[in-house]
Amino acid sequence: MKFIVEPSSLKGKARIPGSKSNTTRAVVFATLADGTSMIRNPLPSADCLSTVEVYKGFGAEVIELSDEKWVIKGTGGNLKVPEDVLYTGNSGTTTYIAIGTAGLIDGYTVITGDFQIRGRLAEPLLKALRDLGAEAFSTRGNGCAPVVIRGPIKGGKTSLPGVNSQWLTPLLINAPLASGDTEIEVEDLKERPYIKMTLGWLDRRGIRYEREGFERFYLKGNQGYKSFDETIPADWESACFPLVGAAITDSDITLYGLDINDYQGDKVIVKILKEMGADIEVVDDGKGGIRVRGGKTLRGIEIDCGDIPDAPPILAVLGTQAEGRTVLKNISASRLKETDRVATITEELRKMGAKIEDRGEELIIEKSELKGAKINGHHDHRIVMATAIAGLVAKGVTIIDHAEYTRISFPNFYEVMSSLGAKIEKVKEV
Repeated sequence: MKFIVEPSSLKGKARIPGSKSNTTRAVVFATLADGTSMIRNPLPSADCLSTVEVYKGFGAEVIELSDEKWVIKGTGGNLKVPEDVLYTGNSGTTTYIAIGTAGLIDGYTVITGDFQIRGRLAEPLLKALRDLGAEAFSTRGNGCAPVVIRGPIKGGKTSLPGVNSQWLTPLLINAPLASGDTEIEVEDLKERPYIKMTLGWLDRRGIRYEREGFERFYLKGNQGYKSFDETIPADWESACFPLVGAAITDSDITLYGLDINDYQGDKVIVKILKEMGADIEVVDDGKGGIRVRGGKTLRGIEIDCGDIPDAPPILAVLGTQAEGRTVLKNISASRLKETDRVATITEELRKMGAKIEDRGEELIIEKSELKGAKINGHHDHRIVMATAIAGLVAKGVTIIDHAEYTRISFPNFYEVMSSLGAKIEKVKEV
């Protein structure tokens, strides 16, 4: 699928779909829980549906899977050995958390995903499971999927590098079901809002744990999860795209479903846009909408991306429309996603005439006059969506390959942007 984008402004109102990170966690907790759980406003994205399929393999029973709610009967911690290889698709979160869940089972689990997942490092998590008593290894010896895990973990002590929160979250979720207590030491944790989100789920489930900042975590063993009824908040990561699109064009939009008090780190986009000079208004903490009126002069700033590793592609687009220089700092975690997103957004925006420089630890962007170009989406949903937003201000026509990958996190991206007036066409590749 291709997107064909022409210069356009945005007008109107739209509702942002549910959070991918929260929906994924909800499916996991529902599977581990005793009883039937209700997940309201789930995100029916490819990644979240992959989570459902994987956790069915662990024994979850799906009672309802509709647009409004997902109803899942859990295992009460009595997970089954999967009958087949578990395929996680393109979802890194699903892959890593499933590796942790497999560590609870007295039997072998094989987990793999698509070509991008098979290139994403899992070895730090595999090592941690081995420290806690499991057998865990990569079939190719490179620390990436396919991986084989046999539990059960018994608890104990382990340590993790902090560059990727997706190695820590699986232990926080699954270790409370181990037979013994678990202590985890983490070095220089990045992406902390994702860990706060996970801890919020633990708090609401009544799990006993202690922590020393974000350096050490102590989890009691022999615990269990109870069923729940929760509503998934809207996805700030998805909201960043229309919010930036409105800020860099002569637009006036209001987005609904967002909560400024949510755990999600990408809510900082509101603060970033304000600091850059955008006209953005949060009504009743988001309950009354987030309104952006474009046409204002934006100015470049320095942005710490340590807690928002998915944001650099769209922030780079934002930087091309800001006076002076925009500097994205602390970007190492963004290099460990579906692609090295720092490198890929640099490559693609340069095709459009952007003044952008990858300096390793920093991404430097200067105000640029963008022009339409043929863009490689790199099979990465965030590169596809970021360059589509760039196409709104580029002179001429922008054509973006791999547009179908928006289904990974924002399945109705095309519909939302079209409803707001974006001149965007979806065309099947032949």
